[in-house]
Amino acid sequence: MQNTERNSPMDTPGVAPLRALIVDDEPLAVERMQVICARIGSVSVVGTASDGEAALRLSEALSPDLLLLDLTMPETDGLTVARRLSSRADAPAVIFVTAHDEFAVEAFDLDAVDYVLKPVSPERLERAIARVIARRGERKQPRSDWLEEFWVPHRSELVRVPAEDVRQIDAERDYVRLHVGEQSYLLLQTITSLQERLDPDRFIRIHRSHILRRDHVSGLRHEGLGVWSVETSDGETLRIGRTYLPEVKKMAGR
Repeated sequence: MQNTERNSPMDTPGVAPLRALIVDDEPLAVERMQVICARIGSVSVVGTASDGEAALRLSEALSPDLLLLDLTMPETDGLTVARRLSSRADAPAVIFVTAHDEFAVEAFDLDAVDYVLKPVSPERLERAIARVIARRGERKQPRSDWLEEFWVPHRSELVRVPAEDVRQIDAERDYVRLHVGEQSYLLLQTITSLQERLDPDRFIRIHRSHILRRDHVSGLRHEGLGVWSVETSDGETLRIGRTYLPEVKKMAGR
């Protein structure tokens, strides 16, 4: 499909466009993505695939720079495709395109560039592709063993939240609430499973319902009868669970 005459704000003379492979089992979704990509000068669609296995074969044959990858496909789904490609030295960048925001947690570990919700708007896809281009010239850094960012539902899309910006995490049944500045976000994830993926040098669990960024702890208070509380940097007092007290005291050198 040829690009239209409309110039995208992302057009960069002399820079080769990203070679993109569209992967979706819905023909109308593929057609819509082709139309949107045709209006973005920094992208050239080199192929389409209607299932995960075809995506893997075409990735091998075409070596695309970018996969616009649906998540929910029969048999081999998008997460499996991304996981299998991630081990390759020339692994393409991945933008997940899906109607379901609940898969964002599973996508954390796959180093995807973005997670775009359907119906896809041209402006939203352009922003995602801009992130791919921004990464293109960067030297690839070794991936951390710990979670470095979150994708969280916000209005009609998912936004990235760096882990270092989260000062407090509270459990709310099968969800956690991430506190970032004056805002908070709900994420479908249990606090225990999330704790396992957070850097213990940066975060500490103080209670079955609370995880704090370590520099958010401003002091400890002994309430008597073996009860201790944490004082946070914004003036809140949170009780420390007995299970977590030894580790919290160790942080304070006690």
